[in-house]
Amino acid sequence: MTLSMLALILIAVTMSACAQLALKLGMKGPSVTAGIAEGGIAAILSVAFNPWIILGLGIYGLGVMLWLWVLSKVELSVAYPFVGVSFLVTMAFGAWLLHEEITPGRITGTVLIAVGCVLVARSA
Repeated sequence: MTLSMLALILIAVTMSACAQLALKLGMKGPSVTAGIAEGGIAAILSVAFNPWIILGLGIYGLGVMLWLWVLSKVELSVAYPFVGVSFLVTMAFGAWLLHEEITPGRITGTVLIAVGCVLVARSA
């Protein structure tokens, strides 16, 4: 695998993690919280028109397009394990921007995922 292909894989995976962050921020917003509490059409509309959720879905869409291109160039068994890197990025974003707690178990599990990604990349 070339360095440029690895970079594209990591960009696609990071886009997925960024999309998750935007979706979480949208779902935490006061308008969405109020809409969900009200239920029905108010819940649907508050989610559908939330800027963070729209951004998250847009990032997902672009990330999927990049991922499809990657899959056209790289074996699935080589590319897919890198999806595990999104656990690292998502955990970092959660801690840094959402002030989520990082437990030793989360760190251990995430490091194991990262080691697996490295092993797969070296086998390609």
